[in-house]
Amino acid sequence: MPFQHLERLPPAPAYGTATVAEVLTSSAAALGVEGFGNALALPASRRIAVVMVDGLGLSLLRKYAAHAPYLRESLDAARALSSAFPSTTAASLAGLGTGLAPGLHGMVGYDVLDPAQGRVVNMLGRWDAGVDPLAWQPHPTVFERVSQHLPVVTVSQPRFADSPMTRAALRGGAFVGAQTIHARIDAAAEQLASAPRMLMYFYLNDLDKAGHRYGVDSAEWLRTLEDLDAALRLLARRVPPDTLLLLTADHGMVDIPPSQRIDYSERADLVDGVAHTGGEPRMLHLYLEQDLAVRDRDSLALRWHEAFGTRAWILPRDEAVAAGYFGPVSDTVLPRIGDLLVLAREGIALLDGRRVQPAAFDVVGQHGSLTRAEREIPLLVLGKPPAGGSRRGSGKGAGRG
Repeated sequence: MPFQHLERLPPAPAYGTATVAEVLTSSAAALGVEGFGNALALPASRRIAVVMVDGLGLSLLRKYAAHAPYLRESLDAARALSSAFPSTTAASLAGLGTGLAPGLHGMVGYDVLDPAQGRVVNMLGRWDAGVDPLAWQPHPTVFERVSQHLPVVTVSQPRFADSPMTRAALRGGAFVGAQTIHARIDAAAEQLASAPRMLMYFYLNDLDKAGHRYGVDSAEWLRTLEDLDAALRLLARRVPPDTLLLLTADHGMVDIPPSQRIDYSERADLVDGVAHTGGEPRMLHLYLEQDLAVRDRDSLALRWHEAFGTRAWILPRDEAVAAGYFGPVSDTVLPRIGDLLVLAREGIALLDGRRVQPAAFDVVGQHGSLTRAEREIPLLVLGKPPAGGSRRGSGKGAGRG
């Protein structure tokens, strides 16, 4: 029983055309690797370094551009891309690493139902011991494919070298770990100078951590942005001159006041018939009891609509899939998606107090839903494009990755 007209919801991400999933595939095509499509029309290059800034939504960058004078130089020419759906790290980084939509790579939320175990499992730092990352996401990664043709290097914190997330979606090539941002810049510059051709991935998550803890309108977040801006200026100076240096993000973020961080489990009528809850506080997966009658499912959806219908979109799974929010969805991935999805449209966060830690109610910056602030991310060319290249690219490698 649909309660939302799909035309009232924001459009689905343009998978295959202008999302985070096209950044590395287009980079591979711009490097001349066959079998990849250059959907983003990147210029032909010999070295490409992709900087992923966790949590740097395009609206935030525009709002606080005065605190990022180096990034502001490239902002007028920035392209607006979409995060994956949900607008969360697991879904977007998996899309970046595989070139696939969530309905294929299978990382459809922060934590989701594992049908094989009948329990909700985490897709980031608390990966379930019963889930094999290679089985959960079996598709070849962009790094695995490109590393057969030219060097591929990831520069990040050492703790991510063999993390389940890395093994699932970002495996392949060499990994260079360094604790501090300046050590990582040194490592990136040295690696790029060591080979005439290379694809590099450089991950930064300090901004995301500051946003979650303090909020994106906080002095702490702004100081982190200023530090990031200075570091990226230094990186641009250190890389070889024929390097195409790109910046993108995985999602944006919005601040949620304490009064709007709502424990929906206190409402028995909203969890009656719900077997499992998962997802994000701004994009819930509700997994219903298998023997729940259709009439009772409709009644539950109506109760959610009555409780939050003016502040959230309430969407059955089949409608979300039909609208393309997850892209093409495989039979394996389909049961990982909730029977009912609750997407925040206003400044609220919805938490299951029976399941999450009390600290979850202290998180200020949130993301996951379809609002523009959460889903719109930048693609910036930092510094000057390599000599002889163009912003429109060569279009080499017409096949989609």
